[in-house]
Amino acid sequence: MGAAAVAWEAGKPLVIEEVEVAPPQKNEVRVKILFTSLCHTDIYFWEAKGQTPVFRRILGHEAGGIVESVGEGVTELKPGDHVLPVFTGECRECPHCLSEESNMCDLLRINTDRGVMLHDGKARFSINGKPIYHFLGTSTFSEYTVVHVGCLAKINPEAPLDKVCVMSCGFSTGFGATVNVAKPKKGQTVAIFGLGAVGLAAAEGARVSGASRIIGVDLVSSRFELAKKFGVTDFVNPKDHDRPVQEVLVEMTNGGVDRSVECTGNIQAMISAFECVHDGWGVAILVGVPNKDDAFKTHPVNFLNERTLKGTFFGNYKPRTNLPSVVEKYMNKEIELEKFITHEVSFKDVNKAFEYMFKGESLRCIIRMDA
Repeated sequence: MGAAAVAWEAGKPLVIEEVEVAPPQKNEVRVKILFTSLCHTDIYFWEAKGQTPVFRRILGHEAGGIVESVGEGVTELKPGDHVLPVFTGECRECPHCLSEESNMCDLLRINTDRGVMLHDGKARFSINGKPIYHFLGTSTFSEYTVVHVGCLAKINPEAPLDKVCVMSCGFSTGFGATVNVAKPKKGQTVAIFGLGAVGLAAAEGARVSGASRIIGVDLVSSRFELAKKFGVTDFVNPKDHDRPVQEVLVEMTNGGVDRSVECTGNIQAMISAFECVHDGWGVAILVGVPNKDDAFKTHPVNFLNERTLKGTFFGNYKPRTNLPSVVEKYMNKEIELEKFITHEVSFKDVNKAFEYMFKGESLRCIIRMDA
């Protein structure tokens, strides 16, 4: 038994309940969660406005914890290991996992509708014998959770879990989009669309890469002051201009930015992010998740003039293989995480984390499970 914050229905406050957490089955691990944080994706599926509603559910997918027990067939993790659960996985056997270029595992790729474990199609959570559904294979708003071994990155036990937990989703998605996919060269100009946590992580990636100019594009001008801490040098609010923002950026940069990273999911921002890159070498990266009916429209000449458009998923990181080394970058002080963490609440106040995000006050709010 353990406490968990259960979402009983869409948009209603989470309720702390005593939940039965079954032992891990084949290729599964039971993890004691110590710290978790709220990501916008949790809110998106809690509101359930544009997706299949799956309730009674335990949300949460950005976290750090310690292995409590392992199921049959699990050899590389043992009780006491420090781990980051990740919403996507790495089975290490499928064509994607065997490819150096992809991190989109066939077996463990994100599945937002599945509320049960792969092994037997059942939930590991229950209250009075009634199943409580999983979320993204992680369900970290719970003292104990059961996760497929392929969705756990084993990390340095010295790493502070209350900081590195943000690497299991938002930070890695944005940072990796820049350093692994956009790959700006030292001295280049990078535009970041959307200055939430993922966009600021993308800006941090541009800063670490040595970009000379990082232009933040956002509809909320008050975000610029904070964005300066992440290396953003210029700010453009599309609402301040009476022409498409891509034209503003092209003029500002003498022909276009070298790289752009789109972190909003807004289709118009995606088109602007592509059309603002320089012809001949410009590369635009799409990170934000669009609405299901969106269509991307641009003139084919934009491609013929040697602009490149790419998409990325979880920053192109393979969770088990790559995340441990990203944690080491933090340990070596090559990247900063503290500035992403704006709030902290105890587990019993988990709903406060939602309030902070709704008010636009927080980047990441850490939820302490023991408090």
